[in-house]
Amino acid sequence: MIQEEEYAKRRNTLAKTLKKHSIAILFSAKAKQRSNDTEYPYRQNSNFYYMCGFKEDNAVLVIVKKEKKVKTYLFVQKKDELLELWTGKRVGEKVAKNIFDIDVVLTTDLFDKKVQEFLKDKYNLYFDFTMQDERVDKLRKIGSHLSGYKNIASKVARLRLCKSRDEIKLIKKALSITKQAHHIAMKKAKSLHTEDELQAELEYVFKKEGAYSDAYTSIVACGNNANTLHYIKNDECLKNGKLILIDAGCEYEYYASDITRTIPVSGKFSMAQKELYSMILDVEIEIINMIKPGVMRTDLQKKSEELLCKGLVTLGILKGDIDKLIKKKKYKKYYPHGIGHWMGLDVHDEAPYKDKKGKEIPLMKGMVMTIEPGIYIDEKDMNVPKKFRGIGIRIEDDILVTKDAFENLSRDIFKEIKDIESL
Repeated sequence: MIQEEEYAKRRNTLAKTLKKHSIAILFSAKAKQRSNDTEYPYRQNSNFYYMCGFKEDNAVLVIVKKEKKVKTYLFVQKKDELLELWTGKRVGEKVAKNIFDIDVVLTTDLFDKKVQEFLKDKYNLYFDFTMQDERVDKLRKIGSHLSGYKNIASKVARLRLCKSRDEIKLIKKALSITKQAHHIAMKKAKSLHTEDELQAELEYVFKKEGAYSDAYTSIVACGNNANTLHYIKNDECLKNGKLILIDAGCEYEYYASDITRTIPVSGKFSMAQKELYSMILDVEIEIINMIKPGVMRTDLQKKSEELLCKGLVTLGILKGDIDKLIKKKKYKKYYPHGIGHWMGLDVHDEAPYKDKKGKEIPLMKGMVMTIEPGIYIDEKDMNVPKKFRGIGIRIEDDILVTKDAFENLSRDIFKEIKDIESL
């Protein structure tokens, strides 16, 4: 768990980046309607949660910075027995005062009045530009006299780049659950009939082991379905002799895991599947071994493209001079995506890849990123040897940048052919 001291430290760090005589406002996520009078399960806005750890909706975090003093306010839903009968118990202001290391806790019905007081002698208003709703519109009107608006989301995003020790523990916990789920999938795939049956096995483990939910909609793609990168129908048959690409990870205490494994329905890889899989696995391992502080993500991308292109030529999937093929980006047809992304509170963590001047941010201790090379060959691609058609393979791990190199946080999830086949 993240301790209150860490949330307070984050707020203090954020406050130091604000201009004097300013106010920063972060809203909780709103409950989202699914249909008619039903709602989706509630999930807090990641930036709001990062700054205070409060999980309820109808809440606001305010940081007021004067000349030499900073004061924090948390506005929470007022206790209402009738409303709680329908939607569940609320923390309320009295309990929140004891739980959270906040200067002042008030009820949300007082927010409009208080924010007008806050803005009387302030020059700058910071809020999340990505939020487009009536709360933000009202803020703009109330603060129309101010000298400027600033985007608080970009400042919080920079803080989220490097993970603390407790954040890494939560990611590791999420991965320990995801490991169980993927290993169960490897064991049971042969005896199941459809993609959604396999998806159910994965997500059962997530729930059973205490994960909040899946970190994203699980991809369980058999055969040619794996060549649709964001395939989420998951409703077709598992066919013997085909591979299943499983991209699935859970979210534990709001922290994500993101893992892809590609396994044979029958329990055994064919020779062609082994050839392509082994090539991609070798590339993934080589890219992971490059990771250390100071390395650029674009270097990892460029190297992965070179290695995969060479591998495609060796296997006869691409033909021609390797340098010319790389220059013309011919590999893009089969490797169209990036080598990886930041991961944390969001599976695609909302943290920057470039600094304020537009320069790429090098890898630093505490960053967590995915490494996920893949090759996707459509079954109708007549330019490719027949044995490779209809195969889509991606192998993805979650990597922590350490002081001198890296730690593969998902190293215990089987990916070697012999280990997968042993299950």
